[in-house]
Amino acid sequence: MIYFDNSATTQADASVLETYTKVSQAIWGNPSSLHNFGEKADKLLSQSRQQIADIFGVKKHEIFFTSGGTEGDNWVIKGTAIAKRAFGKHLITTQIEHPAVINTMQQLEQLGYEVTYLPVDRTGRVSASDVAAAIRPDTILVSVMAVNNEVGSIQPIDEIGAVLADYPTIHFHVDAVQAVGKSLRELVFNPRVDFATFSGHKFHAPRGTGFIYMKAGKKLAPLMSGGGQESNLRSGTENVPAIAAMAKALRIVTTDEAVKNQQEQAVRKAIIEHIKTQPNITIFSGTDEHFAPHILTFAIEGVRGETIVHAFEDHGIYISTTSACSSKKEQVSGTLMAMHTPENLATSAVRVSLDATNTLAEAVAFNQAFDTIYAGFGKIMTKRNASN
Repeated sequence: MIYFDNSATTQADASVLETYTKVSQAIWGNPSSLHNFGEKADKLLSQSRQQIADIFGVKKHEIFFTSGGTEGDNWVIKGTAIAKRAFGKHLITTQIEHPAVINTMQQLEQLGYEVTYLPVDRTGRVSASDVAAAIRPDTILVSVMAVNNEVGSIQPIDEIGAVLADYPTIHFHVDAVQAVGKSLRELVFNPRVDFATFSGHKFHAPRGTGFIYMKAGKKLAPLMSGGGQESNLRSGTENVPAIAAMAKALRIVTTDEAVKNQQEQAVRKAIIEHIKTQPNITIFSGTDEHFAPHILTFAIEGVRGETIVHAFEDHGIYISTTSACSSKKEQVSGTLMAMHTPENLATSAVRVSLDATNTLAEAVAFNQAFDTIYAGFGKIMTKRNASN
């Protein structure tokens, strides 16, 4: 099996699972309990929080644990809307955000908030000048992802941060789910960024784990009310074994980060150099500094994306349509449509998403399978054209 769907989810690292199992068996106390067993759990929770903060160079009390990226996005956006509703009801985002952001914004619109959805260029990048032009006296939040999950475009967070330097009361949120382990921490933790969202299962941690970075001094209304965990901002008993495992996974993925990125780039390049030689192939993911190293989205014109996915699956290779969250709904890629891609081409798009564990040997196997698949589709297209 060749797994090229790492942007959808990653395989939990063996040592990470080992940590999860050991903690589950040895320290199962509630970290809110007063007895010694609870204190052990609370100490481990504190150590995990410190470890994550140290990796990113932030303060321990700026890390808050969640169940993943979707909860984190919902919390930052809705928490801002509630906490700052007296100051305005206007939010700014882009047309290419993850559904966790887009759908949350749409829900707020139903509650009387106004949202500006900024366009992107043909490379899938938003313009900082468009952000500046969209700001109003009642703007309370700007939310822009660091790396687009469908085509891998890196957004100009630094430039947007420079714009927002003149608007210190506007919350600036970055969905950093696809940025972990991609040598982008300086971008994500731009001094002007107030909130960043992370999801554990994107970097080999257990599913159902995540955290947000909340800059000291910034405030969010809690979405989860109850026992007062996470400084009374996210109630619910913390999953200490999973959190400890997530902290370990983060340490592993950020170790020798640049070397791992080079591996991903080499595998991606080997695939791009091979498939681009064929006619009727469109590649949406660039290879310059404006694109993350692990995502390659392309289309075989005239063949639906789900058909291509299943064709590769027959060869033991797992890829996806442009977004795992919408693939089973047969939705056209929102990112590609925002990039002004013709719909017939957008429906043909598939995504290869890599990890440092992927190898050049796997790229060779992919290319061989591609040749067979492409030849088969070529015969179908020839017959179709002849009948027309």
